Order: sequence, then structure tokens, then C-alpha cells
Amino acid sequence: MSKGNCDIGLIGLAVMGQNLVLNMNDHGYKVAVFNRTVSKVDTFLNDEAKGTNVVGAHSMEELCGLLKSPRRVMIMVKAGDVVDNNIEQILPYLDKGDIIIDGGNSLFTDSIRRTKYLADKGILFIGTGVSGGEEGARFGPSIMPGGNPAAWPHVKEIFQAISAKVEDGTPCCDWVGEDGAGHYVKMVHNGIEYGDIQLICEAYQLLKDALGLTPDELHEVFAEWNKGELDSYLIEISTIIFGTKDEDGSPLIDKILDKAGQKGTGKWTAISALDLAMPLTLIGESVFARCLSALKDERVEASKVLTGPTAIKTMDDRKTFIEDVRRALYCSKMISYAQGYMLLRAAEKDHGWHLNMGGIALMWRGGCIIRSIFLGNIKAAFDKNPDLTNLLLDEFFSSALIKYQASWRKALVHAIQSGVPTPAFSTALAFYDGYRTARLPANLLQAQRDFFGAHTYERVDKPRGEFFHTNWTGHGGKVASGIYNA
Repeated sequence: MSKGNCDIGLIGLAVMGQNLVLNMNDHGYKVAVFNRTVSKVDTFLNDEAKGTNVVGAHSMEELCGLLKSPRRVMIMVKAGDVVDNNIEQILPYLDKGDIIIDGGNSLFTDSIRRTKYLADKGILFIGTGVSGGEEGARFGPSIMPGGNPAAWPHVKEIFQAISAKVEDGTPCCDWVGEDGAGHYVKMVHNGIEYGDIQLICEAYQLLKDALGLTPDELHEVFAEWNKGELDSYLIEISTIIFGTKDEDGSPLIDKILDKAGQKGTGKWTAISALDLAMPLTLIGESVFARCLSALKDERVEASKVLTGPTAIKTMDDRKTFIEDVRRALYCSKMISYAQGYMLLRAAEKDHGWHLNMGGIALMWRGGCIIRSIFLGNIKAAFDKNPDLTNLLLDEFFSSALIKYQASWRKALVHAIQSGVPTPAFSTALAFYDGYRTARLPANLLQAQRDFFGAHTYERVDKPRGEFFHTNWTGHGGKVASGIYNA
């Protein structure tokens, strides 16, 4: 097949695909595009891409014929079978050494499979997370590529050119790791995003229901928060949301139905955490909080039957309470990221990846949904100690948690007394208290398991790895059961 002069091809002209194409065009790259509904190609060329160097194709074969060698084809379609179908359709028009890039929210295990499958055919595969939504895709997303390392030199220049940049110009894009590592890191990013959003929502409900703040007052509080330690994209957009009015002049936030949607990446993160025996309690609670919100009709009926504290508690010192909530949000956010990095460490070991933990924080500093000033502290922690086992053990994080924990606890006491649900705040504090406790009650748990199932236990006065069984009732057997360690 003849070769063209386009730098990269992109399949899938939904909003993310279109914006990535325009971003690449802005940076001097010539892009060829194709869409399953072929009429969308012409519409795009005559509308959003009018006046650009973007070239349209009306078939997979034509698209491949427009590309320089090695061909780089990026697929931006819905995760799942659709990605596999696109790969199969384009394979006949590719040569060995050509590159297929999946830029959707694919499950990391699919990327592991696709990397191997295509490598066996001589095709290089990249599974990359792309974060930042429509605006990020258009003007600079966070890009998290993984897959076949041989493909990276061929896409590095384009990806780093179109990605977001931090203050010193460093791109929010670098090679993450082998096979499914890129999509895994994007999955954990999305899980942390679930946690961040839920924590912010709990802070909102605490200030609204326990203190009685109006949306206009919340707008002012969040604007102030965004000037300090909580400076982040999600706090910034929350500030805008609280200040937005409906057509009748009333706050729009009060008109929006309290029933959350989700696409599954938070659930995938929680499932992976269970598979790897990592206590990702905050992200898990954030997923369940969305599930609970979806039971809107049931909750309305339950509110007529089940009672709790009724009156809004007046605070003698509103300013102090608002600061307590801010600190609770900040501390809980630290727990969420610490848990996310615990999962990354476990996955790295399980899959034999080589993840750059500080580099991942840098990739999340700009362009993506969870971008915040806070991520600079994470990068600094791993720069100081690349083998850091847990972020909470870094001096910056440990000192902040110790300093703010009294406020964190006070905010939760107020939540309980006011009847305001704070599952993410609460589980974050429970994790902190559990992680810092040298002796947990799992000794009783092990005794119970040995009592009813002869599952055995270890002893504190014997070497680790020796297991014992007690005949608790005097008439049990001496045979022990097998052991499953999470």
C-alpha cells in the first residue's frame, strides 16, 4: 500500500476524538480521520475542522494509505468489543512495525491482552489513558501511555506536544509502563477522582445541612479554599457551580436531581483493590455512595419513615466549623491518594511493571480532572524516597495529618450529631486510625476462625510462619483447615 504524508490517523470523531485532532493540528501535525458513520467525517471537515490541515478518509484502507511509515493509528471509541472490532478491521491495512493506540477508557486487562495479541502479529500497541475531558483534549490533556515499549519513541513527540504542561514546561505525559500499565494508571486516576468528588460533596452537605450555608455562601467558601491547600480543578469548578443561576435567578445547584451516574472505572478500581488485597476503602465507599444516590425513590420513601436529628445546629463559631470541614477534606484527600498509590505499588509488583510513582504524580499535575497543587507534594515525596512504601509516612503528609486531625474528628462528630452522611470522610479517618494502630483486633478474628473452622493462627510469642490450632471446646478434632491469606 502506498504511504501518505499524514503524521497520525484517528478513528472515532466523538467529542474527545475531535478535540484531540484539533489539538494535534494546532501543534503542526497533519492528522487523517475516519469515523464509522462516514458522514460525520465530512461534517467535521466542513465545520469544526474547517481551515485546518486535517484530512478525511471514508474507509479504513483509505485512512492507512494517508499515513507516513510507521503508521500511527489512534482509536477513540467506546471501551470493550468495539475496540477489538476496530483493531480487526484495520489490521489488514497495516505493516509490521505500525502502531495502534487505544485512547479510550479500556479495562487494563484488555490492554494486556491486546499488547500481546498484536505483538505476535508484528504490530506495536499502546493503551493510553487520556484525562481532562473535552477542554483537556482540546488544549492539553494528561496522557498516560503504556503497552509495547518499542512504540513509545514513535509517539512520544506528538503526545508530549499536545499534553498539558506544568509551570516549568514539563509535559504531563511520560511512558508509564508495560502492556496494561497506562490504562491501569488511568483507572486509578478515575478511582481517585471518584474519591475527590465524593469528599467534596460531603463537605458541601455538611456546610449546607449542618450549618445552613446558601449556594452563594458556599461559592464564597470554595473560592477561598481554592486559594490555599485545596487549590484544584474540582474545587475550582465547584466554586463556579455554586455561583451559577438558573433562568429564574435561583441557584441551579438546587434544581439538579441528586442521583449520580457512573461509567464503571471507579468500580474497576475497587474490584482490582479487592483482587490485590489492598484496603482502598475511600474509593470503595465513593462507588457505593453513588449506588445509594441512585436509589432516589427508595430514599424518598425511607425519609418518611426513618428519623434522625431534625434541626440544623447553630454554630457559635461558623468560621471555626468551616475550617474544620476544610481540614477534614484535606486530610481525607491525603488518605485517598495514599490508598491509590498503595494499589499502584501492589499492581506494579503483581504485573511486573516498572512504574515511576513521582512521574505519575507529575502527569496528573496538569490537564486531568484531579489536577491540584497537592500533587506536587506527592512528586516531591517520591523524589525524596523512590521506595516510599506509603505516602502517609512522608513527613509532609504525616505532619499535616497530625496537625489537622483534631479538626477532622470534630467535623465528623458534628456530622454524626447532625445526621449528615459522610461515608468517605468517616472511612478515611477509620483507615488513618487503623493504619497507625500497631495491634488491631484481628487476633480475636483469627481465634473465631480457628474456633468454627480450624483455620489456625500465628502467635506473637512464636516465629512468624508457624501456625497453631486450639481444640477450643475440648471435643473438637486436631486436624486444621487450609489457609487463605488475602
